[in-house]
Amino acid sequence: MRVGLPSILSGTSYSAFKYREYRLFWIAAAFSNIGMWSLVWGRLWLMRTLTDSEVTLGLVATANLAPVLIFSMWGGVLADRVNRLKIVRFTRLMFAVVTLSTGALIQSDLVEPWHVLAISSVTGTLLAFDIPSRSAMVASIVPKEHLAGAISLYSIVFGSAAIIGPMIFRPLVASWGLEGLFYLIGTTYIFTFITLLMMSTNGHKVAATSKTAFEGLIQGFTYLKQQRIIASVIMLGVTLGLFGSSFETLLPVFTDEVFLGGENTYGDLLLGAGIGGLLATTTITLIGKRVRPALYLLIAGLGVGAAQLTFARMDLLSVAILIAGIMGGFKVVLGTMNTTVVQTLVDEEFRGRVMSINQLTWGASALGGLLMGYLAQRFDAPTAMTLGGSVTVLATVLVGQRLIRSFGIGSKPNINSDTQAKPTN
Repeated sequence: MRVGLPSILSGTSYSAFKYREYRLFWIAAAFSNIGMWSLVWGRLWLMRTLTDSEVTLGLVATANLAPVLIFSMWGGVLADRVNRLKIVRFTRLMFAVVTLSTGALIQSDLVEPWHVLAISSVTGTLLAFDIPSRSAMVASIVPKEHLAGAISLYSIVFGSAAIIGPMIFRPLVASWGLEGLFYLIGTTYIFTFITLLMMSTNGHKVAATSKTAFEGLIQGFTYLKQQRIIASVIMLGVTLGLFGSSFETLLPVFTDEVFLGGENTYGDLLLGAGIGGLLATTTITLIGKRVRPALYLLIAGLGVGAAQLTFARMDLLSVAILIAGIMGGFKVVLGTMNTTVVQTLVDEEFRGRVMSINQLTWGASALGGLLMGYLAQRFDAPTAMTLGGSVTVLATVLVGQRLIRSFGIGSKPNINSDTQAKPTN
C-alpha cells in the first residue's frame, strides 16, 4: 500500500519514503548521526580541555579513523557473509555503551587524554564493521530506480545532525558539563538500536561467493580493479580525505588561538558548517534525478579546497562562520556524490566489500588529521590548513581528469530497475 505523497515531491528523492523499511532505517540514522556529530566534536573539545597540544587533536582523529582504515575491508567481507542488519544492531548498541561510559569517566573526574584516545579507537573499530553493512543496506530496501534519491535523502540526516549537534553542544556543556553531552549521545544510540529492532532481517544477507573471508577479500579487490569508474571515484575520495581534513581537526585551534574564543565561538563555527551542509543536502534532494554526480563531485572537491584556503587566512569571525558554511555545503555534496556513484554501479554480491573499500575515503582523514595536527604545532594552524587546501585543489584537478574521461562529466549512472522492494505502510 502506497503512502500518499504530494505530487510536487514525486520526482524528488522524497519518494523513497514510500518504503517502510527505508523509513525506519532513516529514523534510526537520524538518532545515530545526531550522536555521531556530537561525539566527534565533543571528543575534540574534551581533549582540548585536557591538553594544549595540537598533535593530540590529530591523534584523536587518527585513533577514531585509523581502525576504519585498517579493518573496514574485513567489515565489508563480513557484510557480504552475515546478515547486515544484525551487524548494525550490535555496533549501535556498543556505541551506546562506550559513550555512556565516557560520560561516567568525565563525571567522576577520572578522564585523562589516554582515555579519549582509547575510546576513539574503540568507536573507530566499531565503525569499521558498522559502515560497510549500513551502507550496503540501502540497496536492499528500495528499488534501484530510487537508489540515488534514497542515498541523497539519507545524506540529509548528516546535514540536520550537523546543525542539531552544535545547537545542543553549547547549552548542554554550559548547563550539564561535557558529561551531559555524552549522556545524551548515549541515549540517542539506544533509540537507534530500538528502531533497528523494528526492521525485518529479511533481505539483508547475500549468498557468499567465497569459501573463506580471505578469499572474499581478494575477490573484492579483483572486482574493483575491473571497475575503473568506481576505482577513480574512490581514488579521488581518498586523496581529498587525506588532505581535506584540516578544517575539522584544527577548528578548536582556530577557535582558541585565531578567534580568541571558547565554547560559544566553537559552537558558532560548527553551526555555520552545519547550516551549509543542510542547505546543500536539501538542494540535492530537490534536484532528484537531474543530479549529475561526476560534475557535482568535482565542483565539490574544488570548493572544499578553496574554502580551506580562504578560511586559513581569515581572522574576522563573522566571515569565518560564513566560509565554514560554504565548506560544510561542499563537503556534504562531495560525500553524497561519491556514495551515489559507487552505490549505483556496484553489483549486489560485492556491495559490502566495495563500500568498505570506499570507506578509505573517510579513513584516510585519520592520517590527514595527524599530519595537520603536526604541521599546526610545527608551524601554525593557518599554514597547515593552507597546505591542505592547496593539495585538495590540485588533487581534484589531477584525479578529476581521469574521472571525466572514464565517467563523462555530464552523464548519470545507468540505473536498472531490477530490485524487488515493495512500498508498504
